[in-house]
Amino acid sequence: MNRPTARDVAELAGVSRAAVSFVFSGRAQGNLSAATQERIRSAADQLGYRPDEVARSLRKQRSAVIGMLSDEIATSPFAGRMVLGAMEAARARGHQVLLLESRKDPAMEAEAVAELRARRVDGIVYAAMSMRRTAVPGTIAPERCVLANCLPREPGSYASVVAAERAGGRAAVDVLISAGHRDIALLGGETDDVAATDRAHGFDDGLRAAGLTARPEWTLRVGWQIDEGFAAALELLDGPDRPTGIVCANDRVATGVLLAAARLGIAVPEQLSIVGYDDQDQMADRLVPALTTVALPHHAMGAAAVNLLLDAVDAGADVDRTACEELPCPVVLRQSVTGPDGDRGR
Repeated sequence: MNRPTARDVAELAGVSRAAVSFVFSGRAQGNLSAATQERIRSAADQLGYRPDEVARSLRKQRSAVIGMLSDEIATSPFAGRMVLGAMEAARARGHQVLLLESRKDPAMEAEAVAELRARRVDGIVYAAMSMRRTAVPGTIAPERCVLANCLPREPGSYASVVAAERAGGRAAVDVLISAGHRDIALLGGETDDVAATDRAHGFDDGLRAAGLTARPEWTLRVGWQIDEGFAAALELLDGPDRPTGIVCANDRVATGVLLAAARLGIAVPEQLSIVGYDDQDQMADRLVPALTTVALPHHAMGAAAVNLLLDAVDAGADVDRTACEELPCPVVLRQSVTGPDGDRGR
């Protein structure tokens, strides 16, 4: 079957070839009536017509393709959200996303960057699936690159879009404070991790704002995994002097806390309230009780990175490498939090 052409669309719609060009080049407003535009689009849909993007890119000297290079798309539980956000934002602006993965291998990363440059992508979103400071390959030009969920090693060297982790940490403890808790612990992530440190600072911010003081023996950096949360919670909860609420590094640590509470015969949320972080798919809403948590805005980060990049591309300007956009981390309320006396009405 031959590919339908703009001339075929014009004949079916009963308009000129130029009118079809107006519609698919975004110049129809003011040149064609709404009814004519709709007739042309209907004819195009009927024929299965799509503009020749190769010819269009040659005319505009742009590929209408964005490269997205990430470290661990295949293994991260959050990759799908970020990639979908990037693809939806790109499609809305007439672009497609070419997705490559480095698997944290410098050689694979260099090969991927070379591939994207060879394909003359309009820009690159350099994405990480866990928040960190990263050394961006020097072959990626900062004027056509935005980092997503990571920060450059040298501040101000690349634009970035990240989650507001400190505000998210405060939001997590605020959930417990609002429910009436005053004896609150933190089981945080690794000590050398950017996100874990910001969340811990946010935890402290929330306690101070409420006139509370963090107890050192209840403020622990335990890691990210279920077994680490389980082991820490067994020690924290096995005694008469224990917290009534715990903020966890992520939903996996929170799962470990739930298991420890069950082992010790502590009812959740009646005797212990738990807040997670991440809103991890197939986990947070499946636990018993379902986990109140703070969601990471992966979908929004992917979209915002693409839009920041394309704003510069469309303006014919360089990306502002000093830009750092922080996106809010919303609280997702479920059943793992109640008042310290078990009163859900508090």
